[in-house]
Amino acid sequence: MKISLPALPRRILLAGAGAAAGLLVLPGRAPAQSGKKKLDGVTLHVACFSHTYSEFLRSYLPEFEQATGAKVNYETPAFPIYNQRMDIELSTQSPAHDVINLTNIYSGRWVGAGWTAALDEYLKDPKKTPADFDPSDFISGSTRNFTDSKGGLHAIPWIADAQMAGASRNDLIEQAGFKQPDTFDELPAMLKVLKAKGGPAPYITDNHYGWNFIPWLQAFGGHVFRHAPDDLQPMLDTPEAIHAAEFFSDVLLNYGPDGVLSYTYDQATQALKSGAANYSTYIETFLMQMVEPDSKVAKTCALSMMPAGPAGRFPNVASHGWAIPVASRNKDAAWDFITWAMSKEVLLRMFREKGYSSVTRASIIAEPEFHQKLMVNGFDVAKLYRDTLELAGKGYSIYRTVPPYPPIDREIDVAIQNIVSKQMSAKESMQRAQQNALRALKQAGVKL
Repeated sequence: MKISLPALPRRILLAGAGAAAGLLVLPGRAPAQSGKKKLDGVTLHVACFSHTYSEFLRSYLPEFEQATGAKVNYETPAFPIYNQRMDIELSTQSPAHDVINLTNIYSGRWVGAGWTAALDEYLKDPKKTPADFDPSDFISGSTRNFTDSKGGLHAIPWIADAQMAGASRNDLIEQAGFKQPDTFDELPAMLKVLKAKGGPAPYITDNHYGWNFIPWLQAFGGHVFRHAPDDLQPMLDTPEAIHAAEFFSDVLLNYGPDGVLSYTYDQATQALKSGAANYSTYIETFLMQMVEPDSKVAKTCALSMMPAGPAGRFPNVASHGWAIPVASRNKDAAWDFITWAMSKEVLLRMFREKGYSSVTRASIIAEPEFHQKLMVNGFDVAKLYRDTLELAGKGYSIYRTVPPYPPIDREIDVAIQNIVSKQMSAKESMQRAQQNALRALKQAGVKL
């Protein structure tokens, strides 16, 4: 599966900006004056999963090779294949790769086991890190899940999937006397009026509820775990969790399209682009597809922050980043690659030339052209993106990175399905999810 969503919509892409034309040398370093290059004779083995970003970067690799003398073997298998292979490779301390992607859902396992190198010794060494690399420029919400128990950073994030809210037919919302909801309390009244007026299904999201439901759970004061990553006691049957599940399920049941439980992410995205569904709490990169040339709602769509609940606002953010395996035999050269790939020059060029907008550098997000290109019908998506990443710096998304989360994720999927399909009440379903989660954690050897 090739993931290909986070590029800037073509309608607002300024193609081929002339910045950074010509040979791209290592940022912050002058080109060598002699015939010998810094990494002559070095072969770097680099791996990432197949993604729009990884393909964009591939097109720049010849410039890195020419500037440094290195040869780069670059692999981009499908997401599940990459993760399976890399988990085995890291666990066996294989030196097969020098630079890898640290996948968000595996970050707790790979970092916690000591399989990736802490980058602090490089970041603090002016001989190894260009002065203009500026690690503080990466927004904290994008790096939060890449730190170890001592606070050491293990990856430089090349993407942050940020959850927001949006509407395909904001014109209908405004005609009904509403605006984009800032709180969940405001949501039911708006959806009720939209449903009464007919037209698109008032609400849509895909059926990965172990992702989409959690911001609602946290907003109502609930938690997946008591205090991840240190205390993994599941908290799925608390009054707050049951209330959040009932609230979320009522929205799906009463305001979603027919067959709402069957909607995958591509089907939900298409429903928004076609105007078949209106409001959604969804990933920004999916919502931005409403602005694509083939969208029927490009002139009527809107984006906003994830609504807040009584406990606050908790949009999901999931980052992926470049890391160095501890078994790599070319760590210094690997760091040269990372500082090049994640330099402001390369990322800004990728934004201007390729339309890549899921950047994690605050300085690029602050660029006037970034805001201009991400202005959607008067809504400043660049600001929404920055504000969402800043919120994630609090660390509330850490639940996703603990190794035993996947079975809990599936239990949450099933729990919401049972409520929406009326097979169980919210209380019954969440209590069953709690018991199944306890069983799964104990089978995984987690001490509670």
